Amino acid sequence: MNLRRVSLAVRLFAAQVLALAVGGLTLALVAGAVGPRIFHEHLGRVGGEVSAEARWHVEQAYASANLLALGVGLLAALGAALAASAYATRRITRPVTHFAHASASLADGHYDVRMADPGLGNELKTLADSFNTMAEGLETVEATRRRLLADLGHELRTPLATIEAYLEAAEDGVAVDDEDLQSVLRAQTARLHRLADDIAAVSRAETHQLDLHPVRTAPADLVRDAVAAVRPRYAGKGVTLRSDLRPSPQVDVDPQRMGQVLGNLLDNALRHTPEGGTVTVHVIGGARSVELAVADTGPGIPAQHLPHVFERFYRVDTARDRDNGGSGIGLAIVRAVVSAHGGRVRADNVPGGGTMVKVVLPPSGQGQV
Repeated sequence: MNLRRVSLAVRLFAAQVLALAVGGLTLALVAGAVGPRIFHEHLGRVGGEVSAEARWHVEQAYASANLLALGVGLLAALGAALAASAYATRRITRPVTHFAHASASLADGHYDVRMADPGLGNELKTLADSFNTMAEGLETVEATRRRLLADLGHELRTPLATIEAYLEAAEDGVAVDDEDLQSVLRAQTARLHRLADDIAAVSRAETHQLDLHPVRTAPADLVRDAVAAVRPRYAGKGVTLRSDLRPSPQVDVDPQRMGQVLGNLLDNALRHTPEGGTVTVHVIGGARSVELAVADTGPGIPAQHLPHVFERFYRVDTARDRDNGGSGIGLAIVRAVVSAHGGRVRADNVPGGGTMVKVVLPPSGQGQV
C-alpha cells in the first residue's frame, strides 16, 4: 500500500494508536520492574515469622492482582483513548477536507465559496480567514475582468460601427464627401488610438513598469502648470478654475507623470461640472503628507459608487458615451501613478454638492504615506 495515498485521518489515528501502545507497554514494563521490588520490601517489614508457603501465596496473589489491574486498566485506558483519538482525528480532518473541497471549487471558478471558522484554534482560523480573503480578491478580480471585457467591447464597437457604415455606403455607391469621410475616419481612428494608449498606460502603471524620473518639486509648481494647460477649455465651457496654493513641503515626483495625474483629475472635474460652476485645486501641506485636491461643484457621486471610481472602465453614469463620459480609465491611471510614487488617492463628496479627489503624497525624503 502506498503510504502517500493513505488519508490524513488514517495516518493521524494510526499515529495516536502507536503512541498509546508504546505508552501502555512502557507502563507495564515499569510496573513489572518496580512493583514487585516495593512489594517485597513491604512484605519484609511484616512482624513475625512468615512461612515460605504463605509468602509464595501472597506473592502470587499480588502478581495476579497486579496483572489483572494492569490489564483491565490498560484496556479501559486504551478504549477511552481510542474513542478520544477518533473524535479528535475527525475534528481535525473535517476542516482540512472542507478546505480541500473549497479549494477545488475555487479552482473550478466558484469564487463565492467561503470557509467557516472550524473552532479549533487560531491556526486554523487564520487559515480560513486567509482563504476567504483570497477568494474575495479573486471574486473581485473576476468581476472586474468581466466588466472590463464587456466595456472594452462596447468602446471598440462604436468607432468600428461608424467606420463600417461609411465603408458600406462607399461599396453601395452612395455618394460620400471625401473630406467628410476623411474627417470621420480620422476622428474614429484617433478615438481608437486614445483607447489603446489609455489601456497601455494603466497596464504599465498597475504592473509597476512606469519609467519614473522623480525630482524634488514644489507642489504649487505642479498645480500651476496643470491649471495653465486646461484653462482655455474651462473658459470655453464657462467653468471657473481656481487655485488655493498653501505653503507645503516639496515632493519627490516625476513632474510629467504627476502632470498627467492632475490633468486627468481636471479633465474629469470639467466633464462633470455644469456651466457656471467652479473647480478649485488645493495644495495642503503637512509634516507627514502633502495633499493635492481637486474639488468641483458638480452633482457629486452616489455613495455606492465612491469605492469603485478608480477601477478601470468604471462609470458612475453608464449611459454616457466615450466622448461625454470618458473611457473610465483616467482615474485608474491616477491611482496607479500615485501608488507608484508611494502615495494614495481617494474621492469624497463635498457637503452642499460636488466631489473632491485628494492625492496624498509623502514629502521629500519619506517613503510612503
